[in-house]
Amino acid sequence: MKSRAYAKAGVDIDLGNRVKATLPELLACARRPGVLGKIGGFGGLFALDKRRYRQPVLVSSMDGVGTKLKIAFAMNRHDTVGQDLVNHCVNDIVVLGAEPLFFLDYLGTGKLKAGVFEEIIKGFAKACAENRCALIGGETAQMPGFYQPGEYDLSGTIVGVVEKTAILGGRDVKPGDAVIGLASSGLHTNGYSLARKIFFEQLRLKPDCFIPELGCKLGDELLKIHISYGPAILALLKRFNRPGCPRKIKALAHITGGGFVDNIPRVLPKRCDVVIRKGSWPIPPVFQLLAKHGRLDEAELYQVFNMGVGMVVIVENSSAEAITRALKAKGHQAWLIGEVVKGTGAARVVQATP
Repeated sequence: MKSRAYAKAGVDIDLGNRVKATLPELLACARRPGVLGKIGGFGGLFALDKRRYRQPVLVSSMDGVGTKLKIAFAMNRHDTVGQDLVNHCVNDIVVLGAEPLFFLDYLGTGKLKAGVFEEIIKGFAKACAENRCALIGGETAQMPGFYQPGEYDLSGTIVGVVEKTAILGGRDVKPGDAVIGLASSGLHTNGYSLARKIFFEQLRLKPDCFIPELGCKLGDELLKIHISYGPAILALLKRFNRPGCPRKIKALAHITGGGFVDNIPRVLPKRCDVVIRKGSWPIPPVFQLLAKHGRLDEAELYQVFNMGVGMVVIVENSSAEAITRALKAKGHQAWLIGEVVKGTGAARVVQATP
Protein backbone atom coordinates (compact mmCIF):
# COMPACT_ATOMS: atom_id res chain seq x y z
CA MET A 1 0.00 0.00 0.00
CA LYS A 2 1.35 3.40 -0.97
CA SER A 3 2.21 5.50 2.09
CA ARG A 4 0.34 8.77 2.51
CA ALA A 5 1.91 12.20 2.71
CA TYR A 6 0.01 13.17 5.90
CA ALA A 7 1.22 10.01 7.66
CA LYS A 8 4.76 10.82 6.54
CA ALA A 9 4.30 14.25 8.11
CA GLY A 10 3.44 12.54 11.39
CA VAL A 11 -0.37 12.44 11.42
CA ASP A 12 -1.74 8.94 10.87
CA ILE A 13 -5.44 9.38 10.14
CA ASP A 14 -5.97 5.68 9.56
CA LEU A 15 -4.49 4.81 12.94
CA GLY A 16 -6.69 7.46 14.55
CA ASN A 17 -9.76 5.97 12.91
CA ARG A 18 -8.84 2.44 13.98
CA VAL A 19 -8.31 3.52 17.56
CA LYS A 20 -11.52 5.53 17.67
CA ALA A 21 -13.43 2.52 16.33
CA THR A 22 -12.86 0.86 19.71
CA LEU A 23 -14.57 3.71 21.60
CA PRO A 24 -18.13 2.26 21.74
CA GLU A 25 -16.81 -0.83 23.52
CA LEU A 26 -14.52 1.16 25.83
CA LEU A 27 -17.27 3.61 26.77
CA ALA A 28 -20.14 1.16 27.20
CA CYS A 29 -20.12 1.70 30.98
CA ALA A 30 -19.90 5.51 30.75
CA ARG A 31 -23.52 6.21 29.92
CA ARG A 32 -26.56 7.43 31.78
CA PRO A 33 -30.19 8.27 30.93
CA GLY A 34 -30.35 11.33 28.69
CA VAL A 35 -27.56 10.42 26.29
CA LEU A 36 -28.65 10.63 22.65
CA GLY A 37 -26.81 9.62 19.51
CA LYS A 38 -23.43 7.94 19.49
CA ILE A 39 -19.79 8.78 20.07
CA GLY A 40 -18.07 10.26 17.04
CA GLY A 41 -20.54 12.90 15.93
CA PHE A 42 -19.74 16.58 15.52
CA GLY A 43 -21.33 17.20 18.90
CA GLY A 44 -22.46 15.17 21.90
CA LEU A 45 -26.19 15.08 22.58
CA PHE A 46 -27.84 15.01 26.00
CA ALA A 47 -31.53 15.48 26.83
CA LEU A 48 -32.05 16.89 30.33
CA ASP A 49 -35.04 15.39 32.15
CA LYS A 50 -36.65 18.68 33.18
CA ARG A 51 -39.44 16.86 35.02
CA ARG A 52 -37.01 16.28 37.91
CA TYR A 53 -36.48 20.01 38.49
CA ARG A 54 -38.53 23.14 38.98
CA GLN A 55 -35.69 25.48 38.02
CA PRO A 56 -32.74 23.47 36.70
CA VAL A 57 -29.42 25.30 36.55
CA LEU A 58 -26.58 23.88 34.48
CA VAL A 59 -23.15 23.98 36.10
CA SER A 60 -19.96 23.59 34.05
CA SER A 61 -16.26 23.39 34.78
CA MET A 62 -13.05 22.45 33.00
CA ASP A 63 -9.59 21.48 34.13
CA GLY A 64 -6.42 19.58 33.32
CA VAL A 65 -4.10 17.16 35.12
CA GLY A 66 -1.07 19.45 35.15
CA THR A 67 2.47 18.20 35.55
CA LYS A 68 1.26 15.00 37.23
CA LEU A 69 1.35 13.79 33.62
CA LYS A 70 5.15 13.84 33.85
CA ILE A 71 4.92 11.05 36.43
CA ALA A 72 2.65 9.02 34.14
CA PHE A 73 5.18 9.40 31.31
CA ALA A 74 8.06 8.34 33.54
CA MET A 75 6.20 5.31 34.92
CA ASN A 76 4.62 4.46 31.54
CA ARG A 77 1.28 4.20 33.34
CA HIS A 78 -1.66 5.93 31.72
CA ASP A 79 -4.68 4.27 33.32
CA THR A 80 -4.98 6.69 36.26
CA VAL A 81 -4.71 10.20 34.80
CA GLY A 82 -8.08 9.93 33.06
CA GLN A 83 -9.67 9.11 36.42
CA ASP A 84 -7.85 12.05 37.99
CA LEU A 85 -9.31 14.43 35.45
CA VAL A 86 -12.92 13.25 35.72
CA ASN A 87 -12.84 13.15 39.53
CA HIS A 88 -11.30 16.61 39.77
CA CYS A 89 -14.02 18.04 37.54
CA VAL A 90 -16.78 16.24 39.48
CA ASN A 91 -15.47 17.70 42.75
CA ASP A 92 -15.42 21.20 41.27
CA ILE A 93 -19.15 21.15 40.49
CA VAL A 94 -20.36 19.11 43.47
CA VAL A 95 -19.27 21.96 45.77
CA LEU A 96 -22.20 23.87 44.23
CA GLY A 97 -24.51 20.95 44.89
CA ALA A 98 -24.53 19.85 41.24
CA GLU A 99 -25.02 16.32 39.99
CA PRO A 100 -22.70 15.49 37.05
CA LEU A 101 -24.45 14.80 33.73
CA PHE A 102 -21.80 14.51 31.04
CA PHE A 103 -18.09 14.92 30.38
CA LEU A 104 -15.99 15.69 27.30
CA ASP A 105 -12.25 15.22 27.00
CA TYR A 106 -9.37 16.64 24.98
CA LEU A 107 -6.20 14.66 24.28
CA GLY A 108 -3.35 16.31 22.39
CA THR A 109 -0.21 14.41 21.42
CA GLY A 110 2.60 14.41 18.92
CA LYS A 111 2.13 10.82 17.79
CA LEU A 112 -0.90 8.74 18.73
CA LYS A 113 -0.11 5.42 20.41
CA ALA A 114 -3.02 3.00 20.44
CA GLY A 115 -2.15 1.36 23.78
CA VAL A 116 -1.69 4.66 25.59
CA PHE A 117 -4.93 6.03 24.12
CA GLU A 118 -6.87 2.99 25.30
CA GLU A 119 -5.48 3.22 28.84
CA ILE A 120 -6.43 6.89 29.10
CA ILE A 121 -9.94 6.31 27.74
CA LYS A 122 -10.47 3.37 30.09
CA GLY A 123 -9.61 5.72 32.96
CA PHE A 124 -12.15 8.27 31.72
CA ALA A 125 -14.80 5.58 31.38
CA LYS A 126 -14.16 4.04 34.81
CA ALA A 127 -14.41 7.37 36.61
CA CYS A 128 -17.46 8.45 34.63
CA ALA A 129 -19.22 5.20 35.54
CA GLU A 130 -18.33 5.62 39.24
CA ASN A 131 -19.68 9.18 39.21
CA ARG A 132 -22.77 8.32 37.13
CA CYS A 133 -21.57 10.74 34.46
CA ALA A 134 -21.76 10.11 30.71
CA LEU A 135 -18.73 10.49 28.45
CA ILE A 136 -20.42 11.87 25.33
CA GLY A 137 -17.54 13.10 23.20
CA GLY A 138 -14.10 14.61 22.95
CA GLU A 139 -11.20 15.49 20.69
CA THR A 140 -7.98 13.66 19.97
CA ALA A 141 -5.43 15.85 18.19
CA GLN A 142 -2.21 14.58 16.60
CA MET A 143 0.26 17.47 16.42
CA PRO A 144 3.74 16.36 15.36
CA GLY A 145 6.54 18.55 16.67
CA PHE A 146 4.34 20.19 19.27
CA TYR A 147 4.98 17.73 22.13
CA GLN A 148 8.06 15.87 23.29
CA PRO A 149 8.15 12.24 22.10
CA GLY A 150 5.92 10.05 24.28
CA GLU A 151 4.14 13.01 25.88
CA TYR A 152 0.59 14.29 25.67
CA ASP A 153 -1.75 16.72 27.39
CA LEU A 154 -5.24 16.20 28.77
CA SER A 155 -8.10 18.49 29.64
CA GLY A 156 -11.77 17.95 30.25
CA THR A 157 -15.10 19.73 30.55
CA ILE A 158 -17.96 18.61 32.75
CA VAL A 159 -21.59 19.72 32.82
CA GLY A 160 -23.93 19.07 35.73
CA VAL A 161 -27.27 20.25 37.02
CA VAL A 162 -28.63 21.57 40.31
CA GLU A 163 -31.99 22.89 41.45
CA LYS A 164 -31.73 26.66 41.65
CA THR A 165 -32.93 26.78 45.25
CA ALA A 166 -30.38 24.10 46.24
CA ILE A 167 -27.27 25.86 44.93
CA LEU A 168 -24.56 26.03 47.58
CA GLY A 169 -22.87 29.40 47.62
CA GLY A 170 -21.91 29.93 51.23
CA ARG A 171 -24.53 32.61 51.91
CA ASP A 172 -25.81 30.65 54.93
CA VAL A 173 -22.38 30.33 56.57
CA LYS A 174 -22.18 32.04 59.97
CA PRO A 175 -19.83 32.21 62.96
CA GLY A 176 -20.08 29.08 65.05
CA ASP A 177 -20.42 26.70 62.10
CA ALA A 178 -18.10 23.69 62.07
CA VAL A 179 -15.57 22.70 59.41
CA ILE A 180 -15.13 19.06 58.43
CA GLY A 181 -12.15 17.83 56.41
CA LEU A 182 -12.31 14.83 54.08
CA ALA A 183 -9.13 12.83 53.54
CA SER A 184 -7.24 13.08 50.28
CA SER A 185 -5.37 10.18 48.70
CA GLY A 186 -2.18 12.25 48.42
CA LEU A 187 -1.27 15.20 46.22
CA HIS A 188 -4.35 14.69 44.01
CA THR A 189 -3.55 16.88 40.96
CA ASN A 190 -1.88 19.91 42.52
CA GLY A 191 1.58 20.94 43.65
CA TYR A 192 3.40 18.56 41.30
CA SER A 193 5.80 21.14 39.88
CA LEU A 194 7.14 21.80 43.37
CA ALA A 195 7.00 18.14 44.42
CA ARG A 196 8.90 17.07 41.30
CA LYS A 197 11.56 19.69 41.97
CA ILE A 198 12.05 18.48 45.55
CA PHE A 199 11.98 14.74 44.86
CA PHE A 200 13.68 14.52 41.48
CA GLU A 201 16.02 17.54 41.36
CA GLN A 202 16.97 18.22 44.97
CA LEU A 203 16.90 14.64 46.29
CA ARG A 204 17.77 13.08 42.91
CA LEU A 205 15.27 10.28 43.41
CA LYS A 206 13.76 8.26 40.57
CA PRO A 207 10.06 7.40 40.16
CA ASP A 208 10.84 3.70 40.69
CA CYS A 209 12.70 4.30 43.98
CA PHE A 210 11.09 2.48 46.91
CA ILE A 211 10.54 4.94 49.76
CA PRO A 212 10.20 3.21 53.16
CA GLU A 213 8.21 6.09 54.70
CA LEU A 214 5.65 5.74 51.91
CA GLY A 215 5.64 1.95 51.79
CA CYS A 216 5.74 2.04 48.00
CA LYS A 217 7.62 3.37 44.99
CA LEU A 218 7.71 7.15 44.73
CA GLY A 219 6.01 7.07 41.33
CA ASP A 220 3.17 4.92 42.67
CA GLU A 221 2.61 7.39 45.51
CA LEU A 222 2.54 10.32 43.10
CA LEU A 223 0.09 8.55 40.77
CA LYS A 224 -2.49 7.83 43.47
CA ILE A 225 -5.88 8.71 42.04
CA HIS A 226 -7.51 12.01 42.88
CA ILE A 227 -10.51 11.03 45.03
CA SER A 228 -14.04 11.82 43.89
CA TYR A 229 -16.23 13.04 46.73
CA GLY A 230 -19.22 13.48 44.40
CA PRO A 231 -21.38 10.42 45.19
CA ALA A 232 -20.94 10.80 48.97
CA ILE A 233 -21.60 14.55 48.97
CA LEU A 234 -24.71 14.25 46.79
CA ALA A 235 -26.12 11.54 49.07
CA LEU A 236 -25.50 13.70 52.15
CA LEU A 237 -27.10 16.77 50.56
CA LYS A 238 -30.29 14.77 49.99
CA ARG A 239 -30.26 13.67 53.62
CA PHE A 240 -29.24 16.87 55.42
CA ASN A 241 -30.45 19.65 53.09
CA ARG A 242 -34.10 18.81 52.63
CA PRO A 243 -36.24 21.27 50.64
CA GLY A 244 -38.01 23.76 52.89
CA CYS A 245 -35.77 23.00 55.88
CA PRO A 246 -32.74 24.93 57.19
CA ARG A 247 -29.56 23.71 55.52
CA LYS A 248 -27.23 21.60 57.63
CA ILE A 249 -24.52 21.51 54.93
CA LYS A 250 -23.81 25.14 54.05
CA ALA A 251 -20.73 25.23 51.83
CA LEU A 252 -18.00 23.04 50.37
CA ALA A 253 -14.52 23.86 49.12
CA HIS A 254 -12.42 21.60 46.90
CA ILE A 255 -8.83 21.90 48.17
CA THR A 256 -6.89 22.11 44.92
CA GLY A 257 -4.32 24.66 43.70
CA GLY A 258 -4.11 27.35 46.36
CA GLY A 259 -4.63 24.91 49.23
CA PHE A 260 -6.67 26.02 52.22
CA VAL A 261 -5.72 29.68 52.02
CA ASP A 262 -7.06 30.40 48.54
CA ASN A 263 -9.89 27.88 48.12
CA ILE A 264 -11.94 28.21 51.31
CA PRO A 265 -12.49 31.99 50.93
CA ARG A 266 -14.20 31.32 47.60
CA VAL A 267 -17.26 30.06 49.53
CA LEU A 268 -17.21 32.46 52.49
CA PRO A 269 -19.34 35.55 53.05
CA LYS A 270 -17.27 38.69 53.71
CA ARG A 271 -18.27 38.74 57.38
CA CYS A 272 -16.74 35.32 58.16
CA ASP A 273 -13.33 33.71 58.47
CA VAL A 274 -12.52 30.02 58.72
CA VAL A 275 -9.91 28.86 61.23
CA ILE A 276 -8.27 25.53 60.35
CA ARG A 277 -6.49 23.83 63.24
CA LYS A 278 -3.30 21.95 62.40
CA GLY A 279 -2.98 18.71 64.29
CA SER A 280 -6.69 17.90 64.07
CA TRP A 281 -6.01 15.35 61.32
CA PRO A 282 -3.01 13.12 60.48
CA ILE A 283 -0.61 14.52 57.87
CA PRO A 284 0.21 11.80 55.28
CA PRO A 285 3.89 10.82 54.97
CA VAL A 286 4.31 12.29 51.46
CA PHE A 287 3.62 15.78 52.79
CA GLN A 288 5.92 15.22 55.76
CA LEU A 289 8.71 14.31 53.33
CA LEU A 290 8.04 17.38 51.18
CA ALA A 291 8.08 19.63 54.25
CA LYS A 292 11.28 18.10 55.61
CA HIS A 293 13.37 17.93 52.46
CA GLY A 294 11.94 20.97 50.71
CA ARG A 295 12.55 23.17 53.74
CA LEU A 296 9.28 24.90 52.91
CA ASP A 297 7.73 27.64 54.96
CA GLU A 298 4.74 26.16 56.75
CA ALA A 299 2.40 28.82 55.42
CA GLU A 300 3.38 27.90 51.87
CA LEU A 301 2.76 24.21 52.54
CA TYR A 302 -0.90 24.91 53.30
CA GLN A 303 -1.25 27.16 50.26
CA VAL A 304 0.35 24.78 47.75
CA PHE A 305 -0.67 21.32 48.97
CA ASN A 306 -3.88 19.84 50.38
CA MET A 307 -1.87 18.35 53.30
CA GLY A 308 -4.18 15.33 53.45
CA VAL A 309 -7.54 17.14 53.19
CA GLY A 310 -9.09 17.11 49.73
CA MET A 311 -12.49 18.62 50.54
CA VAL A 312 -13.77 20.94 53.25
CA VAL A 313 -17.41 20.87 54.36
CA ILE A 314 -18.88 23.76 56.37
CA VAL A 315 -21.86 22.61 58.41
CA GLU A 316 -24.25 23.64 61.13
CA ASN A 317 -22.39 22.98 64.37
CA SER A 318 -25.19 20.93 65.92
CA SER A 319 -25.10 18.50 62.96
CA ALA A 320 -21.32 18.22 62.66
CA GLU A 321 -20.95 14.88 64.41
CA ALA A 322 -23.85 13.30 62.51
CA ILE A 323 -22.49 14.50 59.16
CA THR A 324 -18.98 13.29 60.04
CA ARG A 325 -20.37 9.86 60.90
CA ALA A 326 -22.35 9.80 57.64
CA LEU A 327 -19.24 10.64 55.61
CA LYS A 328 -17.31 7.85 57.31
CA ALA A 329 -20.17 5.46 56.54
CA LYS A 330 -19.73 6.40 52.87
CA GLY A 331 -16.11 5.24 53.04
CA HIS A 332 -14.33 8.57 53.58
CA GLN A 333 -12.03 9.47 56.44
CA ALA A 334 -13.35 12.67 57.99
CA TRP A 335 -12.40 14.91 60.90
CA LEU A 336 -13.58 18.10 62.57
CA ILE A 337 -10.72 20.42 61.63
CA GLY A 338 -11.91 23.95 62.37
CA GLU A 339 -14.70 26.47 62.79
CA VAL A 340 -16.17 29.64 61.33
CA VAL A 341 -15.52 32.90 63.21
CA LYS A 342 -16.23 36.56 62.61
CA GLY A 343 -13.87 38.03 60.07
CA THR A 344 -13.40 39.40 56.57
CA GLY A 345 -13.70 36.34 54.31
CA ALA A 346 -10.29 34.75 54.90
CA ALA A 347 -8.99 31.31 55.85
CA ARG A 348 -6.34 30.96 58.55
CA VAL A 349 -4.35 27.86 59.48
CA VAL A 350 -3.33 27.85 63.14
CA GLN A 351 -1.82 25.42 65.59
CA ALA A 352 -4.41 23.38 67.46
CA THR A 353 -4.60 24.09 71.18
CA PRO A 354 -3.58 21.18 73.42
